[in-house]
Amino acid sequence: MTVAEARFDDWHDVVAFACALPEVEMLPFYGTPCPKLNGKALAAPGREQGSFAVMCKPDEKELLLETDPDTFWQTPHYEGWHALLVRFGSPDPGRVADVLRRAWWDRAKKAQRIAFGARP
Repeated sequence: MTVAEARFDDWHDVVAFACALPEVEMLPFYGTPCPKLNGKALAAPGREQGSFAVMCKPDEKELLLETDPDTFWQTPHYEGWHALLVRFGSPDPGRVADVLRRAWWDRAKKAQRIAFGARP
């Protein structure tokens, strides 16, 4: 699936996109199967209906929360944690895809990064 074809209307769409990234596998994360790279989660169903959680760096999290609050948000549960919530059905699926690809890149080993290319 290319970024242009990506849609994130439900958890199944998120899993399909994430599992299309190199070497991603579904493994338990807090008891729920989630896409992981090198044993580290990329995303999780989240605790809020209509959204999923994606892992990200704190500085990027703040930027996403400020620039696109209709898509990216958090509850007190996610404050201070390296993840934020993403609403399903974003009008900018390309941006959501980039956030997922960055989560992959941040969990990749050096050889995986070299093979993948620059950080999205």
